[in-house]
Amino acid sequence: MRALRSIRSSFDKYWYGWAMAAPVVIVMLLLVGYPFFWGVYLSTTDADESNIGHDIGVNHIPPTYKSVGLHNYWDILSGNDGHFYSTLSWTLIWTFVNVFFHIAIGLALAILLNRKIRFRAGYRLMLILPWAIPGFVAAFAWRLLYNDNGVFNAVLKYFGMHGVQWLSQPTSAKIAVIAVNVWMGVPFMMVSFLGGLQTIPSELYEAAEMDGATAWQRFRMVTLPGLRPVMMTVTLLGVIWTFNKFDVIFLVTEGGPAGSTDILVTHAYQVAFQNIRQYAEAASYGVVIL
Repeated sequence: MRALRSIRSSFDKYWYGWAMAAPVVIVMLLLVGYPFFWGVYLSTTDADESNIGHDIGVNHIPPTYKSVGLHNYWDILSGNDGHFYSTLSWTLIWTFVNVFFHIAIGLALAILLNRKIRFRAGYRLMLILPWAIPGFVAAFAWRLLYNDNGVFNAVLKYFGMHGVQWLSQPTSAKIAVIAVNVWMGVPFMMVSFLGGLQTIPSELYEAAEMDGATAWQRFRMVTLPGLRPVMMTVTLLGVIWTFNKFDVIFLVTEGGPAGSTDILVTHAYQVAFQNIRQYAEAASYGVVIL
């Protein structure tokens, strides 16, 4: 009863705030809550393209799928589907390598551009451009560059070397998509670190230099501690974004060759919408990814 009185008192006192927040909450429940709970339900069935039910003209074919409990999860986690653990391994490698290079290159560029150098504003603008380009545009552009007759192979042939089938071999395809994602992700890290560097008082560097600290010691004892809050935030964001980076994988390689570049989210898409559409298995993948 006390809790109900507290809620009622809060509503009476802040009714305007509740009224303003209500539409947002309702929209979020419709856009996020309904698909989530429907996906969880679908993952406990055997729904696929043949039994989901659909309309043919004016005729309605009702769904005939049935509940199978946790069978789909058992198939995935036990390895019976033949894809989960290999895809998970590549997803973890993909995430770690990308985030590592995002942070390393972004931090190096931020430190460089935090110094007083000529054309600094121009360099900053040029390095931010990849972030401003829509992801699907960048992915298609890189796919053209990786084409057998693209720019990269043209350069190799100019120097007397053989062209590389960048997207036709598993190893080269993995390197290719990592390069694309690093190119797209570095600007965000650079801007974030640059903002963090500008909050570190210059007096700390001056005091360290007067104490005889080397450049490496100043970096380790002043720069890194000063950037710790920013680094923790961008690392977390980088892991989340990269782990679920659908557009780069799908638009550059479509998960190929032979599924070797598929990460969990693209594999779930392939299961749901390619060949025989296994909606229940794809929904199970979605829940596992969450």
